[in-house]
Amino acid sequence: MPGPRLALFVLEALPNAWAVRRFVADHADEIAFVGLSNAERPGSGGLAGQVRRHLARSGPAFLPYLAVNFGLPDLLAPLAGLTQLLAGTSGQAAATPVKSLCAKLGIPTLVVDDVNGAEVGEMLRRHAPDLILAFHFDQIFSAETLGLARLGGLNVHPGLLPRHRGPVPTIHALAEDEPAFGVTVHRLAVEIDAGAILAREAAALPAGTTASHASVVLHERGRLLLDGVLATIADTGMPEGERPPVLPYCPFPDRALLADLRRRGRKLTDAADLRDALTLSARA
Repeated sequence: MPGPRLALFVLEALPNAWAVRRFVADHADEIAFVGLSNAERPGSGGLAGQVRRHLARSGPAFLPYLAVNFGLPDLLAPLAGLTQLLAGTSGQAAATPVKSLCAKLGIPTLVVDDVNGAEVGEMLRRHAPDLILAFHFDQIFSAETLGLARLGGLNVHPGLLPRHRGPVPTIHALAEDEPAFGVTVHRLAVEIDAGAILAREAAALPAGTTASHASVVLHERGRLLLDGVLATIADTGMPEGERPPVLPYCPFPDRALLADLRRRGRKLTDAADLRDALTLSARA
């Protein structure tokens, strides 16, 4: 049976870039449109406002993590065509930024300033997808927006829910005495990362794995887990899923958490992550 029609929402960055590009290529016939989050949207305070908030909460030690995972990929995106040409990766899906890949595949895209705004609502009504899918997306869907898709929504979360709810689960996993990494596919709900769990998989990552690299690995594993969930939906409909208790929310790290990680020699990012950020369009 054909899979559900999808409205895919992403913030393309180091954690999800390779995985989401492969997903788009594999599911092009099922994707009604792609919403691309504007990370510098005015509603979030713009780039300057976000940096000020991160500095106030986390301190300057958090800036390399933000630069590697988000800043550099965004800065280098306009050079992707030249990078692909020099690296010989032109035409390869995993090396092609999502917006360009969608253009090649004939998938409509929309830059999203407000996921619950009129423009997104109009796209959902016009394309009538069965399912909203968030694959590393940084905006919260309202109940009204989720209600515009027949089956509601799903999210790929690089953490073992119900633990590590929030935007940076691999940092909180790394902060545990025995880091517990994994990925979860769950129903979208108005409460962040609190919807029914449809699939979950633990991942034993090597000692010394950075939070950044863990997120890259887990998004790729999440892509495969998501394929299985979508196949189940196509065959038998939306599963009921598991509804565990909602555990405390894990926000962006504060200075104390980052200091504790440094003291124990656990890293948010390293030179290998920097190389990955610089080669997002040079590796397939």
